[in-house]
Amino acid sequence: MNITKTPIEGLLIIEPRIFNDNRGYFFESYNKSTFNEAGITDEFVQDNQSKSQKGTLRGLHFQAPPFAQGKLVRVIQGKVLDIAVDIRKNSPTFGQHYSIELSAENQLQFWIPAGFAHGFITLEDDTIFTYKCTNFYNKASEGGIIWNDPDLNIDWGKIDVLVSDKDQILPQLKDFTSPF
Repeated sequence: MNITKTPIEGLLIIEPRIFNDNRGYFFESYNKSTFNEAGITDEFVQDNQSKSQKGTLRGLHFQAPPFAQGKLVRVIQGKVLDIAVDIRKNSPTFGQHYSIELSAENQLQFWIPAGFAHGFITLEDDTIFTYKCTNFYNKASEGGIIWNDPDLNIDWGKIDVLVSDKDQILPQLKDFTSPF
């Protein structure tokens, strides 16, 4: 397993070692020792999965303390553009984002610690997205930032976007008080 740092402190790209043969493939998607050596010492307590059509945009979401969540995300089927926005108020990269393409083909995983808003857009129909969380979901602690915030200037690509009503009314970063 190869774990690579990104330009934003805390965000990591995990590339599993894949063993292919005439039957298919095998890879280890999680190894506590390897993750601990890379600084991911959190315990995972909840797994989530979604299936979406092309153009579905989910995000930008987070859970506020004390229910803040780290997320280990990956794609089982299809492809997404995955985005993490630093919302840690004392971070030198506050308000900056990092994007990565995750797909069933590249098998990359993305570690997003607590203190980031997270979202993705599906680039193919029937995309299955899964993530391991370090804390339980709590409705009262959910928050978010509007996906098309002009100050964030996220390039979601040239695709017709399907966004939930809830995600259309999230605040902009400039109107947001970070709980982190």
